Amino acid sequence: MNHQLDICAVVERSRLGAFQILVLLQCFLCMVVDGFDIQAMAYAAPALIADWGIAKASLGPVFGTSMLGMLIGSLALGSVADKVGRRPVLVIAAFAMAGLMFLTARASTVDQLLALRFVTGIAMGAIVPNIATLVTEYAPRHNRVMLLTLVSSGMVVGGLVGGAIAAALIPLFGWQAVFYLGAIAPLGIALFMWIALPESLQWCVLRGRHLQRVRSILKRIEPGLEVDEQTTLIIEEPRKKGLSFSHLFTDDRARGTLLLWLINFMNMLCVYLLASWIPVLMSGAGHTPSQAVLAGTAMWLGGLAGGWLLGWFVDRRGFGTVLAPTFIVSAVAILLFSQYYTSINLAYVTVAIAGFGILGGQAALNAMTATYYPTALRATGTGWTLGIGRLGGICGPFIGATLLHFEWSTSDLLVAAAIPAGIAALGIIGFWRMKPAVPLPVTR
Repeated sequence: MNHQLDICAVVERSRLGAFQILVLLQCFLCMVVDGFDIQAMAYAAPALIADWGIAKASLGPVFGTSMLGMLIGSLALGSVADKVGRRPVLVIAAFAMAGLMFLTARASTVDQLLALRFVTGIAMGAIVPNIATLVTEYAPRHNRVMLLTLVSSGMVVGGLVGGAIAAALIPLFGWQAVFYLGAIAPLGIALFMWIALPESLQWCVLRGRHLQRVRSILKRIEPGLEVDEQTTLIIEEPRKKGLSFSHLFTDDRARGTLLLWLINFMNMLCVYLLASWIPVLMSGAGHTPSQAVLAGTAMWLGGLAGGWLLGWFVDRRGFGTVLAPTFIVSAVAILLFSQYYTSINLAYVTVAIAGFGILGGQAALNAMTATYYPTALRATGTGWTLGIGRLGGICGPFIGATLLHFEWSTSDLLVAAAIPAGIAALGIIGFWRMKPAVPLPVTR
């Protein structure tokens, strides 16, 4: 007998099983690689500056151009994924990252670094929106936000691991070792995803593709489910026609979209201003190269803790209740860092607290964005939101370089970095008070 089956209902009511864990693991590892590659240039910068004998500010465009590439990748490849699928975009992007990181290790001029980091950024721009989309579409509803933040924290793990590895490898093998490792890791993940990563079930049903494979996966997600070739697979949301981008501003989504753009822009400006310049600023303050790298690593360590804990709290209290005070505390921590950066231990503590909020909070923001948009718009909406965030990431390193050019003190530069964190907190309050249609997970 022919009957209809809502695939979203199956996934949402499911218990997290082995198949979903395998999907989430691949997404997590992909985020680890992305985080490592994003932060690689910042960790290599002090040694590269000494090796090439160049001014600190000359690397500002190098930091910024990778963010420009990520902006383009987020905007363009999110929409591509809504058309051709999440899986092929992710696999191709990972293979591209491997080749480009290898070439970066062999660069010999700033112009070569500019070109390579720009193209690498385009490939990296495909990662976060598509990972957030896949996790949203495979996670059970009752702990979806926590799983999204856990997977998103892979970016922080990559930055953290990158800092520890860089601190160990650079004194022995030079700055190039960071990029050689950054080539090997995405190659391995690309091969893993090529073999084992499934396509989005919702995307397949909306597009009418690979339906037999969808039925097979549904049985793995919910053993005993009655589904066969006579079962009509449906998804309870209309398929949008026309340009996906225009629908980000229809159906009362315009204000929510603009607020998400503001929040992500300000937070990523803060993240990349600090992530790009903390190792250089700490080195200039008289700390050793290893201490300077570890100061940057402390921010990622705090972000890892934030990514793991904030999702749990959001599942129970909601986005606004948790994230608004988190960003306020981060702004205060950055102000304290601006006063105590000359004391290495106090610097580690204040940077870690700041990282807890702005990096861990970014993982929660990714979850908030992915749950805000319906399936047909999810990769596009997430891609554009993160793309606007990347624009903030572009501005961050350039602002740091400009302030250094005008001979701002380290303390004043760090005070300036606290401002966008405060604006992000105000944006979250506005988004929260708007009461947007973000479905909160149902606790058992």
